[in-house]
Amino acid sequence: MAMIEPLTKTETEAPARTLSRRTFLRSGALAAGGVAALADRLLAAPYDPVPGHTGIARPVRIRGMVRAQGRGVGRVAVSDGLQVVDSDADGRFELVTSADRGFVWVRVPAGYEIPTNPSGTARFYERIDPGQSEMSVAFDLAPLDVSDERHALLLLGDIQTETGEEMARFHERSVPDLRQAVRELGDVHVFGISDGDIMFDNLELYPEYERGVSRIGVPFFQVIGNHDLDMESRTDEGSTDTFSRHFGPRYYSFDRGAVHYVVLDDVFWHGSGYLGYLDADALTWLAADLDRVEAGAPVIVATHIPVLGSYHARQGRRSPDPPAAVMNREALYRLLEPFRAHILTGHTHELEHVFEGGAHEHVAGAICGAWWSGPICHDGAPNGYCVYEAAGEEISWRYKSTGFEATHQMRIYPPGSDPSAPDEIVANVWDWDPEWTVRWFADGDPRGLMARRPGRDPQSVELHSGDDLPAHRPWVEPRVTNHMFYAPAAAGVAEVRVEATDRFGRVYSETLRLP
Repeated sequence: MAMIEPLTKTETEAPARTLSRRTFLRSGALAAGGVAALADRLLAAPYDPVPGHTGIARPVRIRGMVRAQGRGVGRVAVSDGLQVVDSDADGRFELVTSADRGFVWVRVPAGYEIPTNPSGTARFYERIDPGQSEMSVAFDLAPLDVSDERHALLLLGDIQTETGEEMARFHERSVPDLRQAVRELGDVHVFGISDGDIMFDNLELYPEYERGVSRIGVPFFQVIGNHDLDMESRTDEGSTDTFSRHFGPRYYSFDRGAVHYVVLDDVFWHGSGYLGYLDADALTWLAADLDRVEAGAPVIVATHIPVLGSYHARQGRRSPDPPAAVMNREALYRLLEPFRAHILTGHTHELEHVFEGGAHEHVAGAICGAWWSGPICHDGAPNGYCVYEAAGEEISWRYKSTGFEATHQMRIYPPGSDPSAPDEIVANVWDWDPEWTVRWFADGDPRGLMARRPGRDPQSVELHSGDDLPAHRPWVEPRVTNHMFYAPAAAGVAEVRVEATDRFGRVYSETLRLP
């Protein structure tokens, strides 16, 4: 294992706030009170300017170049987050923007390296100087040494560190596992996306996250989450100031091989809380951005709050709360209709796949599990991250549990582990989607498909149930999930094996010895 550099005194003395269940629900992802009326207003006109945005700022004319190895590169998109222009045959571009746009950036094209800051976070942008009426900008690109037609994405959901101790766990457990994953991917082009809630409100720890990126050794893009905000801000625009100082614009796009990638900010801050919402500027920009993508191409969108998710349905409710899903998601679905769209989200610290609006939404498990309270997420999935691999236009994926082999895709429990099914064997197949099959065998004899039913993971029930558990985050509770499987326990059987086959034909199995 690599040596871990010690945290400084300042880092280890970061505030270790112990949140009560009431405080967390008021400030966290599940608090819906006080935002329903605002959500209704926004839903009524999803393309209108958001409240508090004046739209008045000094114009700034930007003239620039996109170049590689000293020569201009044509037909590369450049944007200020509202309009999109293309470089000409000589690599030149010009746009008239405004001082409040914040950044101008290049859509890094396929075949070129992802420009980076010294830490390895992506640096594809330049800040607009609000004191200037004219600016010149140069974006220098470098050709990749290997083709990116085959490439891999490491998606990190909810690192969510609040203290130096939690950040040390990220460095000691997650970073070495990610480094090993990069090695095992071999000579393919690899990059990462941290899918929001990189911090748990303590934004002073961003440099330690950046040090982690440097150690992983591949370029990383960042998505903003609800716990990455400047919560003292009275406006949505001001809530991303610290994040943007470290990582640049809050939404943008880039290309790798045949795949178009989009990063979106779907966290709308209204001064005392948040809801899932895509603002008018982002939707206007996204329409212009996708106009430059061929219909039928694979498009991967990374954003933090689930566009829909199924948590509300598992609770027996017809619709999600405003902080738990994107309220104007239909606008996003319509923009993505022409493409083979995958939407990658986090926020809920559990794994699921949702198919809606023509898109496949992947809700990722969390690097931190249930907020660094133990080895698993709410739904029993191990702490971990997702690995996506592209070969041309074909995309595959798997969930990688921290500290386990890539083949670790389920956990089996003996009869009696689930009180609602006392005579049944239980299997949690956490990355299941409808294209998987889950079979079971008794002493080697095939017994057919296991039955999928809503249920709670027995280990999550043991570790998370009650007001006093888990000790580190007592507000964590086990959740009903849709990836629990059941089979009747047969008398006299000594060994049960569960075999799961994913949509890509990969077979995983686990064996349970019965007393």
